[in-house]
Amino acid sequence: MTDFAALKRRFHLPEGVIYLDGNSLGPMPVAVPEHMAHVLRNEWAEELIRGWNTAGWYTQPARVGDRIGRLLGASEGSVVMGDTLSVKVHQALAAALAMRPERKVILSDNGNFPSDLYIAQGIAGMLGRGHELRTPAPEDVEAAITDEVAVLMLTEVDYRTGRKHDMKRLTEKAHAHGVLTVWDLAHSAGALPVDLAAAGADFAVGCTYKFLNGGPGSPAFIYVAPQHQEQAAVALSGWMGHTAPFAFSPDYVPGEGIARMRVGTPPVLGLSALEPALDIWEEVDMQELRTRSIELGELFIREVEARCPELRLASPRDGTARGSQVSFRFEDGYAAMQALIDRGVIGDFRMPDIMRFGLTPLYIDEDDVRRAVDVIEDVMSNRLWDTPQYKARKAVT
Repeated sequence: MTDFAALKRRFHLPEGVIYLDGNSLGPMPVAVPEHMAHVLRNEWAEELIRGWNTAGWYTQPARVGDRIGRLLGASEGSVVMGDTLSVKVHQALAAALAMRPERKVILSDNGNFPSDLYIAQGIAGMLGRGHELRTPAPEDVEAAITDEVAVLMLTEVDYRTGRKHDMKRLTEKAHAHGVLTVWDLAHSAGALPVDLAAAGADFAVGCTYKFLNGGPGSPAFIYVAPQHQEQAAVALSGWMGHTAPFAFSPDYVPGEGIARMRVGTPPVLGLSALEPALDIWEEVDMQELRTRSIELGELFIREVEARCPELRLASPRDGTARGSQVSFRFEDGYAAMQALIDRGVIGDFRMPDIMRFGLTPLYIDEDDVRRAVDVIEDVMSNRLWDTPQYKARKAVT
């Protein structure tokens, strides 16, 4: 059984803060500073360039990838780390399109994260072969899967509302029409159980700085189903993805299996900061995490709706239909969120009017939820948000 009270003590949570923004950036595990001090002093400082061999830096992307793969129902050797999520989206989508050269439609939804849509638009324009991106409403995606679609590219959990797509059902329909799937797990990995193999996913990508608590800018991952690995085209053919990088051949030959999805020099320090967070996940039962996440979400919704009628629920009411976040709409949501942050309740804002709250059982409990709603009620009922100070937009919202 997962001991959530013990796990909460594994994170550094600033005094006086209720942190409801782990869906944007997870808090720091308390083991990170000591671990990073070891990496800096004993590996980088002492080993210097030898660290690629003696400290295992070179194999770190595959080793850490396998650890994340275990959280995603992925077989060993099907996940590798490196680069940013945008790079990994580009790799996965380009590889999938190359496997369906006769088809020209990329299907997503109009609630997908803009970066994913930008990348799809960019690839379609770069190819110059008449590809088009279609973005129906999320609830209309299933009906839009037809024989002319090349790739279905979706984020499983909507970044604004937390609405959850049914990965298995949509993947099955996609395959029935000869469509390949690319799943973005940015708001799924570490938030809910994922089983890529059971769902039949072809490609998947995700970041590690949200629910996986790897730190700001921590590296992304890419999954390629085992049956596709040897035929997956490499759109970004960097030297670390070469079959023999240190032969320094002038001609690119893709590496074997998932290794071909490596690009450049791996971010050793970022991967090293992620590893203590993954140690915590060794003690988590994902089904228990999901149950507790839904319970916290239901409590939060009940309390907010009972005390803050100005806020309108934007997330699905059914806990099984959303990820590990709850969002409310409010016309002056940006200002209200700034007022909350000033009073120690940290969530975030997404355009046009979404106040977003992450409910992560690893470090949030029922008492945190109730105390957070006390503050939300005070801010809303007393219009504490209604000042020029809180309405002035910052660079990062």
